[in-house]
Amino acid sequence: MVRPLHGLQELRRRAEAELTEDILPFWARNAFDPVSGRLAGVVANDLRRFDDVPRHAVLCARILWTFAAAVRREPRPEWIETGRRALALLEGPFWDAQHGGVYWSIEPDGRVHSDRKQIYAQAFSIYGLAEWHAATGETAALERARELFALVERHASEPVFGGYLEARSAGWGELADLRLSEKDLNAPKSMNTLLHVLEAYTTLLRVWPDAVVRSRLHALLVAMLDHVVTDTPYTHCGLFFDMEWRSLVPTISYGHDIEASWLLWDAAEALGDAALKDRTRSVALAMAAGVLEHGCDSDGSVFYEGRSGEVVSADKHWWPQAEAVIGFLNARALGGGEIFATAAERAWQFIDNHVIDREHGEWFAEMDRSGRPLPDYPKHGGSCKIGPWKCPYHNARACLEVLRRVPAQG
Repeated sequence: MVRPLHGLQELRRRAEAELTEDILPFWARNAFDPVSGRLAGVVANDLRRFDDVPRHAVLCARILWTFAAAVRREPRPEWIETGRRALALLEGPFWDAQHGGVYWSIEPDGRVHSDRKQIYAQAFSIYGLAEWHAATGETAALERARELFALVERHASEPVFGGYLEARSAGWGELADLRLSEKDLNAPKSMNTLLHVLEAYTTLLRVWPDAVVRSRLHALLVAMLDHVVTDTPYTHCGLFFDMEWRSLVPTISYGHDIEASWLLWDAAEALGDAALKDRTRSVALAMAAGVLEHGCDSDGSVFYEGRSGEVVSADKHWWPQAEAVIGFLNARALGGGEIFATAAERAWQFIDNHVIDREHGEWFAEMDRSGRPLPDYPKHGGSCKIGPWKCPYHNARACLEVLRRVPAQG
């Protein structure tokens, strides 16, 4: 066990060391094959590599965002190189030259594997491209992000009830199966996709203060506050919806709630509307309080899922722990009190004790309630260091947000 963490200054020191000495070096070494230069397929916890699997645009876009954000803070050559590799892949094999937008996945040799246009993937591509522009000033990345924004607005914006559709075909037509993954519901709208469109548009607005982007971000934030956030049985987000915003499942995702609590506020802050900021602040604080009361274990970690106020999956995944650190620090900054500083410190302590892999580097993806890693890939599909969903953006972003939110000692 790592020694107890006392105070936000120590949290800052640990986050900076974890970012610069573990997470970023791991991905710079392992994200791309050292011989072929191809994006890694799956890298297991013990660093065994599985090449014969599709590569997904979401992973590529998240790598791009991570290294762009790192370069904004400190332009190390190896971080720039890794970011450029992700950028070239996103604008190359992943890009649909005929219809525009990014394919969902490609084969190891670069041929198209799945040509569907998942809006989730378009959003992460906007997010990464806009951040790369912010880091480097390269206008081509911003132009590509603007192109994606226009495509999403033209083909995925839902004009009657608001929000965005889950997916479109390669040519941006209708699809029968809209699911993001096999475990998701086949519903036209999801909190997960909407949250990441919101995140992408927030970043895009900051680098391109366009009136249309501002208007669409404002409309999406209001739609989420009106329809996705609910106060029954306490303040949290619904997960899947029909066209008219009827919630389709009672499941509560504690990780998505704590992530949404600060991303909703981040959008409101970017928009600058005083009344909307007041409303969003109240929701963000209530949502963080709900996760702290109902979704946290006695050791400070975040459970995976609940239903009707009860925990139904006590497993611990890496990304809710990372988002908890940010979300609780954000709640403290919004006036929630020192209880949230303590919650952020306790979440990081669990990360230190159980999630960071001191032997092979990076973070374990999935653990049981006690913090023991679940069986390695391929026995347990999601438990790996690199994979379609196992990426550097949650944990690197948590470290970067700690550095942004906790001042260095003067």
